[in-house]
Amino acid sequence: MQVTDKLTRPLTEVKYLNADNVDRYRCIMRIFFENYEKLRYWMYEEDVFEAMKADPYFAQYRQEQCRQDLEALAEWKNLIRIQDTRRVATLAEFNNRNFRYQMSEYSVEIERLVLRLENLFIEGASLEPTLLERIRRNVGKFQAMAEADMGTVYTWWTDLNNDFIRLNQNYQDYIRDLNSVRAEEMMRTREFLVFKDRLVDYLRNFIKGLQRNVGVIETELRTLSKDVLEQVLAKVLSYEMSIPRMDVEVNETMLKERIRGRYESIHDWFVSEGGENEAGKLFDATNDMIRRITRYAAMLSERSTYGANRREEYRKAASVFLKCGSISQAHEMAAMVFGVECPRHLKGEMVRETDSMNSGVYEEAPETFTIRPRIRTYKEKTRRSAMADHSRQKAEARRQLIENLKAEKEKLDRLEKDGRIDFSQLPVIEPRIREILLKWLSDALEDGDFTARTDDGRQFCLDMSRGQERCVVHCEDGNFTMPSLSIVFLEEGT
Repeated sequence: MQVTDKLTRPLTEVKYLNADNVDRYRCIMRIFFENYEKLRYWMYEEDVFEAMKADPYFAQYRQEQCRQDLEALAEWKNLIRIQDTRRVATLAEFNNRNFRYQMSEYSVEIERLVLRLENLFIEGASLEPTLLERIRRNVGKFQAMAEADMGTVYTWWTDLNNDFIRLNQNYQDYIRDLNSVRAEEMMRTREFLVFKDRLVDYLRNFIKGLQRNVGVIETELRTLSKDVLEQVLAKVLSYEMSIPRMDVEVNETMLKERIRGRYESIHDWFVSEGGENEAGKLFDATNDMIRRITRYAAMLSERSTYGANRREEYRKAASVFLKCGSISQAHEMAAMVFGVECPRHLKGEMVRETDSMNSGVYEEAPETFTIRPRIRTYKEKTRRSAMADHSRQKAEARRQLIENLKAEKEKLDRLEKDGRIDFSQLPVIEPRIREILLKWLSDALEDGDFTARTDDGRQFCLDMSRGQERCVVHCEDGNFTMPSLSIVFLEEGT
């Protein structure tokens, strides 16, 4: 990989696919693309607005919205706009700046990609032996192309690369579809037995075409002389360089590397140099798929046959039971049918109602066992239950909280003397009371005027006149030293 500016720059051209108002942006770009395919490259704002309004989905669409959408797409470099001066007759019309819009090159390719994605499951992939035959014929023309003119060589080279790209993409997509979860699930159904023969014949036909053509193509590429190859690739490069391009800087080195890389891809796909080539991997993957399909079909056939045989056995057993004259005879028959052939032993802490050894199985109460599957994905069904009423517990918790708050307030009121709590004159206090006093102190220190309010709404300020002095506050869990401050409660209105 070679890091370039094109590789590292953000692609703002794809923003319209996932931005706000994506429905409007994508419809506008589709209108431009459809006109582009009809060789109508330039469009006016009025043309876009009329095309949008023609669909009932945009019945409420306004001209102002159309102008804003076009400006956004032009800002993201999806549209190229130029001011149209041909329709200008007055200075006011020139100042209004009527624009013509055209799709950028990136936007054309993005819309083509989006169309392919939309039709991905409609078109599908395939394995066509005809592509291999066409590639074989074109590879055999290397010697003749060394003597042909550049136009003929370039057309032949383009056909060869297009066929190779289609073959490569189609086989990868088709094998991927056969290995997908959806295909796996389909292979486990009975309907697959009807479809199986056609699929196997299709894959075997492709394998025959692969065997028939790959060997010939490999021989042609191995025996191709280096001089002929260089002559052909040089003609392709010369024709590429002779094509006039607008606003595109042609780099001969990059073109040469790209042409050489395409030939090496074709060569490595068919020719094995000390290892397995891509054609061999495709051959093995197709054979594995045929074996897999056959295995699934055999499993389905065995399953259906097994079910039919068991049905016959159950029908025979039911007819035997119907011929029994009494319940005792039926019990004896059940012991023969179910007990001797495949007995089931259940272990557990079963409590018998009697210890008599003469008591039979049918005379005692049945025991119930819950059998759970031994798989990781098994989960027991949750039982729905009504919402429990916790109103009594909530009321009790609320009452307890109110009592605690009242007790804390009474303790704080006892510490207050003449509207002031002096930390230097505090008695031994509880940890909870200390937390409340220090919180009040912290709230006041965070304020510029050193004022704050308690939880019950009383306003207070800090008296810091003796802040240089130190005092010791005694608590039940220890003592600590702090500046000698006081909390002074303010009357309302002061």
